[in-house]
Amino acid sequence: MTTTSSYVTPTPAASPEDPAPAASATRIVPRRHLGRWASAAVALLVFAMVLNSVVRNGAFQWAVVGHYFTTSAVLDGLLLTVWLTAAVMVLGFLLGTVLATMRLSANPVLRTLSWGYVWIFRSTPLLVQLLFWFNIGTLYPTLGLGIPFGPEFVTVKTVNLFGPTLTALIGLTLHETAYAAEVVRGGIISVDSGQTLAAQALGLSRRRTLRRIVVPQAMRSIVPTAGNMLIGTLKGTSIVSVLAVHDLLYSAQLIYNQTYQVIPLLMVATLWYIAVTSVLSVGQFYVERHYARGDSRTLPPTPLQRLRGRIAAARAWLSRVTAADTRPAAGGDR
Repeated sequence: MTTTSSYVTPTPAASPEDPAPAASATRIVPRRHLGRWASAAVALLVFAMVLNSVVRNGAFQWAVVGHYFTTSAVLDGLLLTVWLTAAVMVLGFLLGTVLATMRLSANPVLRTLSWGYVWIFRSTPLLVQLLFWFNIGTLYPTLGLGIPFGPEFVTVKTVNLFGPTLTALIGLTLHETAYAAEVVRGGIISVDSGQTLAAQALGLSRRRTLRRIVVPQAMRSIVPTAGNMLIGTLKGTSIVSVLAVHDLLYSAQLIYNQTYQVIPLLMVATLWYIAVTSVLSVGQFYVERHYARGDSRTLPPTPLQRLRGRIAAARAWLSRVTAADTRPAAGGDR
């Protein structure tokens, strides 16, 4: 029988006279990104220069901006702009959902009609569409309600029916419907086909599959684009000023046509557009967060949660520094 033995060299004991052994782990120093800090400093310097030129430029007349910022004429125009944006988005997505369903239908007639609508209204500039609807009375002087190819029971003059605000609402809605149809269709086809096959295997109807399975998952793709459309529609309503609709921009134009203070009134409209767009952006963030619940296990923190976390971290750091400063003092008292 053969036996094997292992010999381990003994580690010499550390002598009390020897200096303390070096740390086993080498201290890791992070890489210094000098270019990053330099570019950040240059960007902050440029931003400070631009901000200083805007604040200290007397041509902006900030006192006039503050005077007209909350006047009744401007607020009435802002209210009409917000109402027009909301109505156009609601009606546009309702009609756009119908067109998207027609586009995905197995009926070739419905598919062709939906495609033709989207093709025409996406190929025509919005201003041309608004001017066309504003002059619709030239093509159809009167509109009637009655039996097709038969007698009419009610007739009304088109000029009396289509005012500037209604014309703007119709033109913007028909324009946004074409884009909303493509947004909804893109969101629906982005859902994996296996989801529909699994629902069919479970015996779910087509309508229930669309409502309970396809649409909730499609909203992840629809909401970001719909949010961009909402903000674009808010800013795009300014084009209705050519129809003399008293929106935010037209109200500012009426004032500076009388006072000749063009820049301050344009700044009033700009600041209100920025304020409303910021509110809509915050709403879009939380809606996207809501529909992202089933996509990941942990959701990204909200801005408020990040702020609370930084405040808590700052308090913890401050408490550690305070405790470290008070320890030597307590030892010296002893």
